[in-house]
Amino acid sequence: MHQVVNTEQAQAWNGYEGQHWADHHDRWQAVNEGFDEHLFTAAAIGPDDRVLDIGCGTGRTTRSAARRAPGVRALGLDLSAPMLARARAATADDDPADVAFVQGDAQVFAFPPASFDVVVSRFATMFFSDPVAAFTNVRTALRPGGRLALVCMGDPDRNDWLRALFALRPHLPLPPLPSLGDPGMFSLADPARIREVLSGAGYSQIDSTAVEAPMHWGRDAADAARFLLGSGPAHHLLARVDAATARRAEEALTAALRPHAGPDGVRLRGSARLVTAVAP
Repeated sequence: MHQVVNTEQAQAWNGYEGQHWADHHDRWQAVNEGFDEHLFTAAAIGPDDRVLDIGCGTGRTTRSAARRAPGVRALGLDLSAPMLARARAATADDDPADVAFVQGDAQVFAFPPASFDVVVSRFATMFFSDPVAAFTNVRTALRPGGRLALVCMGDPDRNDWLRALFALRPHLPLPPLPSLGDPGMFSLADPARIREVLSGAGYSQIDSTAVEAPMHWGRDAADAARFLLGSGPAHHLLARVDAATARRAEEALTAALRPHAGPDGVRLRGSARLVTAVAP
């Protein structure tokens, strides 16, 4: 791997978490793909554009970017070796246009200057250890007038999947509901913070808009509960309790998800910020 400064995230995404996302890549795509059209409409990828996908994961967004117009060349960058292995395998099977992947930390990666027309990212930039430094480094990869388009997690109060998890509180030591701008997943949920970070990183024409989409978590309530408990903070909290407590926690989450189940499975509202900016 190239130089890494975001060591905590590198450890997580090269350990259990990254392997879980790689093993369940289709399910995670079903969770997040509702935001893709927002992202790619804002990115306005055109013929022969060179596209950089930050935090590309298993590569679905990178491959989608390459198909947006003729002649597009797309590079996916991610910290996670397990997810990049899945991305490369899927790309070989799928044989899309010019797509490549590289492992690295966007905050310090040695991008060739002005080598991309568009940078996109779906739910990855919230985890930068130093967001101003990271976005500054990404800006150096954009040509003058190049475009940044990303989606990051939005208002916690409007993310129904998060609120469903609070059914676990009687059984697991969950933290309080996050606030806008709290470190981690919701670090860029505050539009004022987005503007502060991107202006500090040297971007212009900064804009952010609240967008919502359904997130598909499973075929029924029990399936969705197992999936939600298999990743993220809930997985780590479950590992600290006995089997009986874990079973009660799963039953409570299943009950909380049941009202959201329908013919197409369990769909919960997700809230994000759609962010655009330009490299001067």
